[in-house]
Formats: sequence, structure tokens, C-alpha cells
Amino acid sequence: MAWGFPTRLNKENEPSFKESWQSLRLLIPFFKMIWDTSRSLTVWNVVLRVIKAAVPLAMLYVGKLIIDEVILQVGLDVKDFSTLWLWVGVEFGLALLSDFLNRLISLTDALLGDLFANKSSVILMEKAATLDLAQFEDPEFYDKLERARRQTTGRVALMSNVMSQLQDIITIVFLASGLIVFEPILILILLVAILPSFISESYFSKTGYSLVRSWTPERRELDYLRWVGATDVTAKEVKIFGLAGFLTKRFATLADKYYRANRNLAIRRTVWGSILHTLGDVAYYGAYVLIIIRTVGGLLTVGDMTFLAGTFARLRTQLQTILSRFNKITENTLYLKDYFDFIQMEPRIGSGEGKPFPGRIERGITFEGVGFRYPNSDKWALRNLSFELRAGEKLALVGENGAGKTTLVKLLARLYDPSEGRILIDGTDLREFDLKQLRNHIGVIFQDYVRFYLTASENIAIGDIKRREEQPEIVDAAKKSLADPLIQTFPEQYEQMLGKRFSGGIDLSGGEWQKIALARAYMRNAQILILDEPTSSLDARAEYEVFQRFTDLTAGKTAVLISHRFSTVRMADRILVLKNGQLDQIGSHEELLASGGLYAELFALQAEGYR
Repeated sequence: MAWGFPTRLNKENEPSFKESWQSLRLLIPFFKMIWDTSRSLTVWNVVLRVIKAAVPLAMLYVGKLIIDEVILQVGLDVKDFSTLWLWVGVEFGLALLSDFLNRLISLTDALLGDLFANKSSVILMEKAATLDLAQFEDPEFYDKLERARRQTTGRVALMSNVMSQLQDIITIVFLASGLIVFEPILILILLVAILPSFISESYFSKTGYSLVRSWTPERRELDYLRWVGATDVTAKEVKIFGLAGFLTKRFATLADKYYRANRNLAIRRTVWGSILHTLGDVAYYGAYVLIIIRTVGGLLTVGDMTFLAGTFARLRTQLQTILSRFNKITENTLYLKDYFDFIQMEPRIGSGEGKPFPGRIERGITFEGVGFRYPNSDKWALRNLSFELRAGEKLALVGENGAGKTTLVKLLARLYDPSEGRILIDGTDLREFDLKQLRNHIGVIFQDYVRFYLTASENIAIGDIKRREEQPEIVDAAKKSLADPLIQTFPEQYEQMLGKRFSGGIDLSGGEWQKIALARAYMRNAQILILDEPTSSLDARAEYEVFQRFTDLTAGKTAVLISHRFSTVRMADRILVLKNGQLDQIGSHEELLASGGLYAELFALQAEGYR
């Protein structure tokens, strides 16, 4: 029978011995994070483990004294059990202490582990918030994010393993001192007994890491298929289009491939582990025979034999545990590297010179020869784009799908930087402004806005989350977007949970969600307002009412509006028409109709649909 690895599991994916050892350096920042999480719990955990480490040798030695005392009493005519009962009482006390220490250690492990998982998750979320949109659209980035996310909870076991390792090392020091006093040669035999299994575990821990890492994209796909096949978000389409069979078959096929790859590794690990472990057993029983011969020869007492046999067995078990755990720790620090690699990632878009954003835009926004290509794409989404958006002006963007409208506003919000050219506000390049201030002065509602499963009040406050406690401002924003009459019908009004994910939540129609999302834009007291298809889900009456207010609500603001509805577009001061990522026309509604061209053609086509 051949136990071969899948093609992807090769030497290129497998970490070298040097890389495995170097990964142990990550334990320093790892334990610094644990120390910062809770210093008191960390200290208690260490102290308890040090005390626990001394208990095994003490119990073995007390056991030796009990056996020697029993044999002594057997040979006496007049029995005196006082010393015997004393040692039995001491052993009983040590047993109780050992159990109590185990429980306290488990308690501190659990508490410290929960706190660390929370802290590392917060750090991960904070780091993700600083990274660029372009990074989130990169599949390799998502692989890194997925591996890092798994470490926020999976590394709790690493903490416990390292702590246990230190505890067992201290225990071994105590146990080894006992062997050295009676039979030093047993230490050499012990090393022979444990080295084979250590070599086996060391090899297979590296290949296990290689397998898991190389299958990250497939594991992400498995998680995605599992979510798509059983969530309220996709339930309608899954049922209507009969996708259950397709999704489950695809999941089962991919899961089976991963299972077979993992199975092959598990079989090899078991076979070689059994063979090498047997060699260790031979060495162990060789030592046991030596102890028996010394005892029969009168060189050791029965108590000494029991003590040495127990100490050797305990040492062998402890050393095997330590070496096996060492391999697990090494393997886990390789995974830990994924977390720290992600935490050390830096955004490509920074604050530049950090210039303060102007308190009031005086001249406007200028695009100078702006071109942009998305990462890993040869196609220009925008090219040679030059125009001026005057301060306080309302500009509509029009064009067919893929013309570059949403890309333009992403550049304006500096979610991306232009590949060529520059964007200026009052003559200053966007890249020179403090990034946080810039975005604070831009209110954006994208076409694919997020439906947050939060209360209605929180959903609106997301527009300016710092003001989430300012209820009058939230209500005012809801009134501007026509969401207030809707919210007044909810059982709990502004405290109503939206969405069906959590208990007590209610679902909304697309148009109702859009009113909530539109309120976010009004919640932000921004100088630049960007609305990407803000009324696409609204009925005709609601759309008319929203745009009746549009001019008043954007007074003193510079606004950019994307819409495919010309009844909406014509309310703008000027209209910019994009075609294949380039400026095709710009002017007022009347000017563009009079000049003919793409705008007039699209307007006529839409108007014909209403006749």
C-alpha cells in the first residue's frame, strides 16, 4: 500500500528546519500579548504550575518511604504504624493538593485564554480596518486574513501548551535528580527511549502544517459553501433555483479531497509513530530489567526499585510529552506566524503629509488626467479623466454599466489612489491630506450598502458613529431620508433590531433598507456627499419625495450623484457622461439633450420605455 501525499504537499510548501526553529521566536511577542492581557492571571498561572511541578517527585518518594516502612513492619514482632500512617497521610495530602492545583491551573488557563482570544480578535479587527480596499479584493490577502482569523481562538491551546511545557521541564529536573542519585546510567537509557518518537513527531508536524497552509483557499471555499447552503440571505435563491443538490455535491467533493489528503498524512504518521515508539519501549524495558537485577542483587531496596521504576516511567512519559508537545508548539508557532504576518501588514494608502482638511471647500474638486487600473488587471477602469467639480455643485454621473462611475467615487473617497494623474481639492492633492480627516468630510452611500443587523438607531448612527448617542440628530437624519415614518411603525421604533438574524429582529424590504442607508449619509455632517444609486429600490412616489428635498438637503455641500434614472439625474446642476472609462460629455440636462450624443440616446431610450 502506498501512502503518497497530494501533489500540492511538497517540499516547497514544507517549512525548513531553520524556519521551524525561527518560528519559536514568535513566542516572545505572543507571551508579551498574554502578559498585557492580564498580568495577575499570568503570574498566578506560573506560580501554580511551579508548585505542581514538584508534586510528582514528592509523591514518588513518599511512595518509596511507605513501601520501605511496610516491609520493615512486616519483619518486626512489635508493630508501630505511626510512621507508616504519617507517610500515608502525607501522600493523601499531596494527592489532594495535586487535584486542587490542576483545577486552579485549568481555571486560570480558561480565563486567560478567553481574555487573550478577545484581545487578539480586537487587534485583528483594528488592523483590518486600517488596510486598503484593494487589499480586501485580493484573494491572497483573504487567505492571509482567514489564517490569521483562525489564530485568534486556536492559539489559546498554544498558550496552555507552552505553560505546561515549562511546568513539565521543572518536573523533569526534579525527577532526573532522583535518578542521578541512585542510577545515573538510566538517564542515558532514557534518551535512547524517547528520541525515535521525537524524530517522528518532528517530521510529521511540519508536513501537517504544510498541508493545512496549502489548502487555505479550499478551506475558505468550504466555509463559503457551508454558509451559502444554510443561511437566510441565500435561502430564497437556493429554493427557487433548486441549488441544494449542486451546493451540497460541490461541498462534498471538495471536503472529500481534503479528507483524503489529510487521511494519507494521518496513516503515515500512525505507522511510523508506532514503529519508532516500539524502539522506545525496548529501551524502557531494558532499564526496567536493570533495576530488577540491582534490586535482586541487594543493591537496591524494594522501595528504591519502586521509586526508580516509577521515576523512570514518569520521566519517559514526561519527556515524550515534552518532545511531542515541543513539536506541537513548533507547529503552532508556524501558524502563529500567520497571525503576526497579518498584524504587520501595512496599508498602501497613507496620510501623506497629513495636511488638515479645509474647514470649507472654496474652489472645488479637480480631476487632472486621472487614470486607474484595479490591482492585477491590465484593463483601465478610468483613463485621461479631467474635469472640475465646483464647490457647492451637484454633479450627476451617467454611463452604461462598467463605464467607471463607482470607480470615480472610490477614488474621490480615496479608497484607491489613481494609477496616474491626480485629484485636487482647492488645489491640494488628495494624497497630502490627513486620511481620517478627508474621509470624515465625505458622506458616501454605495449601491451595495451593508444591511447591519443592529437597531434602527445604530444603523443610522453608522454614518457618524461618534454621535450614536445623539438621538435628535439620528431622528433628523431619518426624517431627511423618509425613514422616520417607517421607523415609527416598528414595535420598538428606533431601538428595533433590524434583520432576522437575532431574536426580535424584523426584516425590511429593499426600499425600506435603502431609506435607512440613505439616512446614514445625512447623519454625517460632510462637505462632500456621494450617493451611488440612492433610490434604486424606492418606489416612484418615495423617489420623487426624496429628490424634492435633495437640493435643500445638499445646500452648501458638494454632491456627486450616480443614477440610471434620468428623472433623478436631471435635478443635478451638471451631468458628466462616462464611456469606457473616459469623459464623453459634460453639461446641464438641457445642454446635453441639445448636443445629442450618448446622453441624449440613453435619455430617449429610457423615455421610450415609459410611453
